[in-house]
Amino acid sequence: MPTRPHRRPRLLHVSDLAYPARGRRYCDEDLHLFARLREDFDAALCHPLDAAALMGSFDAVLVRNTGPVLHYQEAYDAFCAQALADGVRVYNPLTGRADMAGKQYLLDLTAEGLPVIPTVDRPDDLAALPAAGLYAVKPKAGADSIGLQFVPREALPPLATGANLIQPRIDFRYEVSFTYIDDVFQYALYAPDPDRRWELVPYEPTAADLAFADRFIAWNTLSHGIQRVDACRTRDGALLLVELEDLNPYLSLDRVAAPVRDAFVTALKASLRAFLST
Repeated sequence: MPTRPHRRPRLLHVSDLAYPARGRRYCDEDLHLFARLREDFDAALCHPLDAAALMGSFDAVLVRNTGPVLHYQEAYDAFCAQALADGVRVYNPLTGRADMAGKQYLLDLTAEGLPVIPTVDRPDDLAALPAAGLYAVKPKAGADSIGLQFVPREALPPLATGANLIQPRIDFRYEVSFTYIDDVFQYALYAPDPDRRWELVPYEPTAADLAFADRFIAWNTLSHGIQRVDACRTRDGALLLVELEDLNPYLSLDRVAAPVRDAFVTALKASLRAFLST
């Protein structure tokens, strides 16, 4: 009797290819990544609104560039609930403590004294914020700068309702992002011009930079997954966390050299295989 061929793992790659992301092209990044993943997996590509209906036929669901979930919050919540109830493997795992769970982590990290832009949400905590010319106010449920406004300090009390995050507007030199797979650093990119957030170029991190980023990866305790640590470099040279993206971080793979991109894909495939074996 002939031997049956070994079945390759089945992977559902979730992306919103048509989402109009400012300064980014979701479709290009995900189509490239999907083509590479098909080398090792039997893969299919679907819109986030279709994931719940399709995921039962796959060994794992890879959530990639799906856009802010607030645009389809009810469907996303239903997807998560169904995946947890049915034991569907979702990558990144749905246990992330950062953006995946909302913006509360910025308040938690501030309270823990970690190097994050100071963040409060209540009137009683406004006095703890450092002096600044303007303050950033953004909805806890926001994403992609949706609902962001800058106001003077005297305008803060009515906005400190618990529904908004309030931070001093930092005069920073540049923003830098550190991309990880599991707990292993892959590459860093930065925007030399603060006014052009998505005009990124490769960045060579120092040991101190990586120690900074590693601290937040360890805090999040995800065993597998892609994470991006976004930080700003202040005028005095310190790094402060802006965001810990553990839901669907854009990777800017078109901004790194081909060997770096290939190494990232190789590491992602290995992480997915290890995730499927657990």
